[in-house]
Formats: sequence, C-alpha cells, structure tokens
Amino acid sequence: MAVLLSVNVGRPQDIQWAGKVVHTAIWKHPVMDRRVVRRLDIDGDEQGDKVGHGGEQRAVLVYQIESYRYWQHEFGRSDFVFGQFGENLTVSGLPDDEVCIGDRYRIGTALFEVTQPRVTCYRVGIRMGEPRMAALLVAHHRPGFYFRVLEEGEIGAGDAITKAADGPERLTVADADALLYLPGRNPETLARALRIDAFSPGWKTAFQVMAEQMRGTGWSEDKGLILNSGAKAAWQGFRPLRVTAVQRKTDTVFVLELRSTGVDEHLPTALPGQFITLRLPLTDGQPGVLRSYSLTDASVPGCYVIAVKREAHGRAGDYLGGHVHVGDTLDAAAPRGGFVLRDGAQPVVLLSAGIGVTPVLAMLRALADLKSARPVLWIHAARNGAERAFAPEVQALLHGLPQARRLIAFSQPLPGDRLGRDFDVAGRLDFQRLQAFRIPLDADVYVCGPESFMHDMAHALAAIPIPPGHIRTERFAPIEAYTPGVIGQPKRAPHPSAGGPGTGPRVSFARSGVSANWDDRYGSLLELAEACDVNVRWACRTGVCHTCITRLVRGGVRYNPEPLERPSEGNVLICCSRPTGEVDLDL
Repeated sequence: MAVLLSVNVGRPQDIQWAGKVVHTAIWKHPVMDRRVVRRLDIDGDEQGDKVGHGGEQRAVLVYQIESYRYWQHEFGRSDFVFGQFGENLTVSGLPDDEVCIGDRYRIGTALFEVTQPRVTCYRVGIRMGEPRMAALLVAHHRPGFYFRVLEEGEIGAGDAITKAADGPERLTVADADALLYLPGRNPETLARALRIDAFSPGWKTAFQVMAEQMRGTGWSEDKGLILNSGAKAAWQGFRPLRVTAVQRKTDTVFVLELRSTGVDEHLPTALPGQFITLRLPLTDGQPGVLRSYSLTDASVPGCYVIAVKREAHGRAGDYLGGHVHVGDTLDAAAPRGGFVLRDGAQPVVLLSAGIGVTPVLAMLRALADLKSARPVLWIHAARNGAERAFAPEVQALLHGLPQARRLIAFSQPLPGDRLGRDFDVAGRLDFQRLQAFRIPLDADVYVCGPESFMHDMAHALAAIPIPPGHIRTERFAPIEAYTPGVIGQPKRAPHPSAGGPGTGPRVSFARSGVSANWDDRYGSLLELAEACDVNVRWACRTGVCHTCITRLVRGGVRYNPEPLERPSEGNVLICCSRPTGEVDLDL
C-alpha cells in the first residue's frame, strides 16, 4: 500500500548562483503536523514560479522514496533529507512507471489528480549540487509528477494513499515524460496522450504541435517545444551571390535581387517564408556583421529577392542602401527557417505589420501561383500609404485568389489615403477588429512584425480563440529572453564579453550584431551569450528541454554533456555545446 512519508513545504528565497540571483522555492523542509492542501499549494508552502512550475495544474509535486534510494546508490551519497528533490510529498509507492496521467488518489481528506511529469529545470540541479540532474531524472525515467487538487483537505505523514479512479488511456508518468523529451516517439502513444484531458495546458500544446510534425507538415522535429527551427540548409556557411537588381518600394524600403555568381549555377529553391543571412563588411578590418532578411518571393527560379528597410541609425540598411549596387557580390548563407506555408485545405491568415510583410508576401505569391482555392485572409498594419510597401503587388495577388479577403489598418492615414481603396480601418489592429473580420477558428495563422505588434496579436488571437498549434510566428529582432527564476538582471545592450577577448574561435550572434572570441572559462555557448548580454532562452541548461535551440548559420559544435536528443541538423542546443571553430548563431 502506498503511504505518505513526509509533507514538505518552503517559501521562495533569493539565492546567489553562477553570478545571478535566482528566486526559487526548491528548498523544502518536512513538517510534523497535519497541513491543509489548497488549490494552489499547501499551508506553509508557496510557489516560486507560478508559470513554469506552479498554478493549479502543478499545485503539488510528488517524489518517491524508492527513487531516493536509487539516486543514493547512483551518487554514492547518504545525505538526503525529505524534500531533497524539491517535492511537496515524499511517498512510498506510486512509481513513475505505474502511476498514470489522470489517475486520482485520496490522501487524508484531500483528492488529487495526476497532471504531468516534473518540469525539467536547472533549479533541481542547484538543490542537488548536480548540474546534470534535470537530464538524469529524464534519462533514468524517474522524474516524479504533479498533482492538481480536486478536493481541498487535510493531510499528514503516515496517511495511506488510496486510488480513487484510473486515468484514461493508462499512459504512465514515465512514458509521458519520454514522449516529450526522448527520441523514438511512437505515434500511437502520442495519439493516446492527445486524448487525455488531465494533462496541463502546456503539455497538451506540446503534444498537439508534435502531432502536426509527425503528420509531415514541414515543421521542426525538435520536440515540439519551439516552432520554426527549420530543416537542413542547402549549403553550410556563406557563398557569394551577385546583386542583379535594386528596386525602391518606399522612401525607406528597397528590394535586392540576388543570383549565383556562376554562369550555369542555379540557387536551390527556397520555401515561401524562409530567410537568408548576409555577412556585411561594415567596418574595414573587422569581421562581417550578420543580418537576416526574409525572402519576398520564393517563386523565381535561381533568384533570391529580399526587402531591406533603412532604419534610423541602422548600419546594415545604410550599407546595403548606400554602398551596394548591381554587379556587387554579397556573402549569403542558405535559406533557413520553419516559418513556411504548409499544405492543406484549411483557411490561411497572413497577419503582418510594417516590414514584417516580407515573409507572408512570399506565402501570398505561392498561393496565387497555385491558384489556391483556400480561403486567404490578408491582414496588414502600417502607419499610412507612404509606408505600406508592396501595396500594388498585394492587391494584384489578392484579386487572383477566389476566396481572398483583406483588412488593411492605417494608424496615421495621410490626407491622400482613401478609405476602402488604400485601407479599410483607421487605427491599430486589436482584438475587436480581428474578431469583426471573422477569422475561422481552424485557420493556419502566420504572424510577423515588430515586437509590440507580435505581443498584441498573440493576446488577440488567443482571445478569439485560435488554438496555439495553429499560430506560427517569425521575428526579425533578437528573441525575447526567457530565464526562469533569474531576477534583478540589469537590461543592457549586447556587447563583446567582459573580461577581455578570448583566444578561441570567433562566435558571432547574428541578430544582436555582436561577436566575441571563445574562452574556455565559459562552460557553453549559452554562458558566452549571457556574458555578452545577448537575449537567450533556456530552462534545463543540460540538453533536455530544447528551450535554448538556436539556428546554426555557420560552423560546428561539440556537446558536453551530450543532450538526451540532438536537435535537427542546422540547429544547436547552446546550453551544452562549445564551438569547434568559428560559429555564427541566429541570436
């Protein structure tokens, strides 16, 4: 019979770790008295991260004494105490390879339901003094799991644990954990997971995305935890391309047409929505600066067409607009990115703002070339007609599609802009305007634009509501940082690493516009990026969750530790890799 051995509680505290301040409640201590379990936590306990590790779906973390003994043997340690793994309930019984998602258990007067395996996170490594712990829990099939509280009640050490109901599909915690984090996924197991309502929303979304990938829609094969990582590039590194045409679209936007430098050499075909990266020699004697530009047209054989916007103080735009002419050559990396139009009969929503029109314009061209019968909704935001690039092309393409509708919003229309001809609504796009435009709930939505626009559209689409698995996004700016638990970090512009240059190979961060020589004082490319104040995303820091996955524009890496599953070719996990030579990263 399963038994509750210890109730462990702890409130968040700020600790020093690796030069950072981390806000965490990973330290739990056992209590001797009985405690009331509530919807969000246990009396005397508090969640330090209500988004990643908390909330009602992850109210109570459970770990087994049998796993304690397993790890004591593995590590040769005898210093474990209740709460050692950050769990609220230390139990005897309830093994991860027998407990199933959706199982319900009664302990004392409270009723619980199993919602998901433990979140993989670096903080359990801090608590254990073992940085690899997040990966080890997954690799050894001993993650532990979360309860949500169906009925609040009182519990205490010594209480019997009785099963109240079996979960549907009989998918064990260990199998669910392996499905998300380990290679060799079984489509039948995934189908079972998709039928379980008890899973937390985040895991449901991850499995929905994974299902799309397994159906061969061309999306990333990197666990479904991030979108748009893309497939293998047509060539590695950079090759020279010749500028064959330059065309101005607005006062600030111009188009470059690029072709192969070889007479009989054709460029590989790109997919609509992909981008290329250029290496620009902005400063004599210095390494080239990397900038990525979406292709506006993927339909011209042997030709890449990009649009460039000249921004105030934009060095790359000024260089391309002022120094590059027909006949010049530019170093270019192969088309990349998984922000591509997928096949199907469902409606397509192309939603953009400003220069974010470029990748969705390529998608619109592809639909027009196919004379697609799919419903197409073109939604675009600009200040006014003078700043709306590609307006004539877009209008002609929409006229060629039998089920096309458009919504053009001008936030500051000019006196010459005509309502109904040049634009459809005055003001900014918001939930009310998108709702009134009647976006089908089964549509595939592709979104690109400035960060503020992306933020607003994410909330508007969620409110409609468009399922998360149907929304694809592309960003030109550096990614939004995700550093769970880290607090008090000053916001600084990216810069070469402090402490002087290293002596190793050069690492360039393309989106951030900085580079630094590698130094072995850094444990990983992630640590170098942090030293340069480049925006990064991570969670486990040991090659499990793929949150840190980054496009590898050029170069190679070696892994230490080896990730539980390597990313698809052309991508890299920066949390556990070091460069083997010069490296260019899409960060």
